[in-house]
Amino acid sequence: MGADPERRFEELYASSYRPLLGYALRRCPDLDDAADVVAETFMVAWRRIEAVPQGDEARLWLFGVARKVLANHRRGERRHEQRTAALRAQLAASPLAAEPPGEELSRLGQVFRALPEADRELLALVAWERLSPGEIAKVLGTSANVVRVRLYRARRRFARRLTEAGIHHSRAVAFEGSRL
Repeated sequence: MGADPERRFEELYASSYRPLLGYALRRCPDLDDAADVVAETFMVAWRRIEAVPQGDEARLWLFGVARKVLANHRRGERRHEQRTAALRAQLAASPLAAEPPGEELSRLGQVFRALPEADRELLALVAWERLSPGEIAKVLGTSANVVRVRLYRARRRFARRLTEAGIHHSRAVAFEGSRL
């Protein structure tokens, strides 16, 4: 071998990229998938540069690697499709996923849905997921103090809108676990 591995890889890439991309494009329904196959093929070549044969054998070796990468990609897609189908079936049977039509929402739910997304997220994380301000801070990537302030403001906006909608509420609106 003797050649500098980095230089060898660059030469291999320059001479084989286009043929490998064509190979992948003819076998993948999506351009991004083809690009992923080529990129992963070259990752294997980089990691195993000492094992790549010399001359035209290198190109054939890369096609063999690309073929295996493509097969792995297809298996992964099939597993993903199977898991997605199973999850969809599970969700379809779940009462938590059933989305009532807009007119069937309770008035409380309509007020909740009218809140800004950030307010809804904070209130839902507290009421439905039962997270503390410290835990919410980790989810949102901010500090617990920021969460406390935002939560205080979101609760005030929600209470104000409930009052405007003519919904009597106590300080602790009991919507935990409800479908709003």
